Amino acid sequence: MSSATSRPVMYGDGSRWLLLHADCLALLPELPENSVEAIVTDPPYGIGFAGEAWDGGSLTDAETFQRWTTSWATEALRVLKPGGWLAAFGNPRTTHRLVAGVEDAGFEVRDQLLWLYANGVPKSHHRADGLGSALKPAYEPVLLARKPIAGTLDASLTAHGTGALQIDAARVPRRDGGQGFWPANVALTHGPHCRQGRCQPDCPVALVDAEPRPGREISRLFYTPKASRGEREAGCEALALREVPIYPRGGGSMRLVRNTHPTVKPLALMRWITRLLCPPGGTVLDPFAGSGSTGAACALEGRRFIGIERDERYVPVACARIEHWSGEAGK
Repeated sequence: MSSATSRPVMYGDGSRWLLLHADCLALLPELPENSVEAIVTDPPYGIGFAGEAWDGGSLTDAETFQRWTTSWATEALRVLKPGGWLAAFGNPRTTHRLVAGVEDAGFEVRDQLLWLYANGVPKSHHRADGLGSALKPAYEPVLLARKPIAGTLDASLTAHGTGALQIDAARVPRRDGGQGFWPANVALTHGPHCRQGRCQPDCPVALVDAEPRPGREISRLFYTPKASRGEREAGCEALALREVPIYPRGGGSMRLVRNTHPTVKPLALMRWITRLLCPPGGTVLDPFAGSGSTGAACALEGRRFIGIERDERYVPVACARIEHWSGEAGK
């Protein structure tokens, strides 16, 4: 990006949020070093998801995927302040390559968050003899890594405000109003068809509560976000309706939507991760902004946001969603 004509198109108000239409591998080297407190992102998984070009091609080769991960993570490390945190979503099949690539870039691997959900569908044909080739997906791993601190943790907090997790900000509230539960490295999500007081049969929240001590609500020990059905489309009312396949049903089944991104993350989960990793008033970077869920979470949590998105299909969706939730934050 050496010429004025190659400057990325920028959206946002520049103070609260900024979205840049660009390839992060080209743009990250342009960002100043030690400039953001946290990175929260959902990069491609390298599994050829739903035939999407951004998740296929050479990325489906394991070694290539790991080298590509190291490429973007190296620049992400440079942009983070010392002690800054990275949360990167992954896929069970390729998360070992994600972790190795991030570690090769110089990050400290600190933990892995497991996000459990109920709406996964097996990607395997159910044979008449009762056999299949895959399990039902029910979780996504989220890598938690940290840029090495400069000196002691106290020195890093004093100089940069980074290095420690925001434990109290991310505690799970208690029903009795006491101090909330310490945040765990497991997050549960209600199923999309759960209702107040009634969960769908495979909801992980209900299953955890059913055993081993019925009625004790063991799920309260974990964060339990729940996305509303209209959440992914909020703010997109002015965008055109487009046909997208109902994945993984196939067979030509289509639906009309405005937010066409196939892997939208629930805002409650993204808000919780944002509170956990980024100090109040800090800046979160997302090199793979997609439909803008990280940016929307930052708007609602009072953090500044910088997003980068290469695919022109998702840029207007991300802008609409972030602008919408920025307005909701002031209400």
